[in-house]
Amino acid sequence: MEPTRRLLLAAALPLAALPLAALPLAARAEAWPARPVRLLTGFAPGGPMDIVGRLMAGWLGGVLGQPVLVENRPGAGGNLATEAVAQAAPDGHVLLLCGPVNAINMALYPQLPFDFGRDIAPVAGIARVPLVMLVHPGVPAATAAELIALARARPGQLAMASSGNGTPQHLAGALFQQASGAALLHVPYRGSGPALADLVAGRVQVMFDALPSAIGHVRGGRLQALAVTTAEPAGALPELPTLAATLPGYEASSWYAIGAPRGTPAETVARLNQAVGAGLADPGVAARLAELGATPMPLPPAELGDLFAAELARWGRVIREARITLD
Repeated sequence: MEPTRRLLLAAALPLAALPLAALPLAARAEAWPARPVRLLTGFAPGGPMDIVGRLMAGWLGGVLGQPVLVENRPGAGGNLATEAVAQAAPDGHVLLLCGPVNAINMALYPQLPFDFGRDIAPVAGIARVPLVMLVHPGVPAATAAELIALARARPGQLAMASSGNGTPQHLAGALFQQASGAALLHVPYRGSGPALADLVAGRVQVMFDALPSAIGHVRGGRLQALAVTTAEPAGALPELPTLAATLPGYEASSWYAIGAPRGTPAETVARLNQAVGAGLADPGVAARLAELGATPMPLPPAELGDLFAAELARWGRVIREARITLD
């Protein structure tokens, strides 16, 4: 053996003999998750994203062996949370609770410090949910047709709450006005929770919201549901008619998924996807989603990426054609 090679081997032997704990941090591969995982959502507590996110976070924390903490960062239509995740270290400890708003914002906001399709990696689909058209019980309308007639008779006098400019709730209401000719006064909030609170209090009169956050108020009689926005009735409220029965062709729905910073290791993404899929198959989690009016949407990363791309194209087209702006 040549002298140089012998010297190299001799120098390597003491390092190989060291126990793992004695090696420098850079020499050790950090097991994931090594600390609590943060699941960021761009809206206030109490909204549909928050409710579904906390349900899934509870399951994931038990499976992964580290707490999964839902962190609410409301503001800028959900963009603050997306930006924070896009700029986070791609190590699997900071995740994003995604929905249609992420695709909508790419067309709605002229300049963003991130690109959702480029900077957020698809991890796992969670659920699809219908939106429901809600009114305060004091509004003299028991059907969608009656609300349309009332809004036409009082243009701009009925206030329509939403969870923020450009959110699915806002666009569902905008599409309703386009299809019906009704003129409502849009009042944006920083999430569904505060918007619903004002609707219950009667400070606003109308709202389109996802079923998970609205269904408790409907069942409790605090709000009246007039219709669902999906093409088919919702399983959680089967007696509720579709809005398409009054406005043919109308359809809007929402979905929730988990994303991560681009560059997150494939093995971490795969483990997360497997854990979410196991949760959606769990009878307890599935039953709770059904109670909320949500349908499980287990998707592998590649198919979720296709959904992201399709939603970016769909909502971009809707916003351009409807000329929806933030003003």
